[in-house]
Amino acid sequence: MTAAPAGQQGPVRCTAAPPDPDAFAPFGAFVIAPARVGDRAHFSEWLVPVDGLAQQSHMNRVAPTPLPAVVRRVERHPHAAQLFVPVGVSRYLVTVMPSDADGGPDRERAHAFVVPGTTGVVYRPGTWHAGIAVLDHEASFGVFMWRGAEDDDVFEEIAPLEVVLPPHRPGSEP
Repeated sequence: MTAAPAGQQGPVRCTAAPPDPDAFAPFGAFVIAPARVGDRAHFSEWLVPVDGLAQQSHMNRVAPTPLPAVVRRVERHPHAAQLFVPVGVSRYLVTVMPSDADGGPDRERAHAFVVPGTTGVVYRPGTWHAGIAVLDHEASFGVFMWRGAEDDDVFEEIAPLEVVLPPHRPGSEP
């Protein structure tokens, strides 16, 4: 990650990496499809009921994001996890960041991942994240979370965070 000098709000650059469950664990989990026919991948532990909220599910359609992706606004959901299941997605970008000392997003410690369309993602409650971004063509996601509080969605504008893909290596996925 490349940052502006201390005290300045210039662009910060973050290079996306392949999905790394250990690196992503503080922010949530990748939901991996089962490898064999008849097997099941369980992720219900992420969707436990939250008192006073109702489980909601929807599909959203997302236009492709030009690269480099520039993140200027992030969001978090303080009460519940948020789960995305890709539908017709080739690959997508997941960008997350921890909270700073005041609870706001810390863009200088952002992480980004290029996730294949066969893998879902779930964010822990309170995780700062960019909106879901597809890379190759428009596609959809099933979205699942508990909602019903006034502050289900907390948005914050940030100074630009530029997310780039690593240089392509022959023999690797694009």
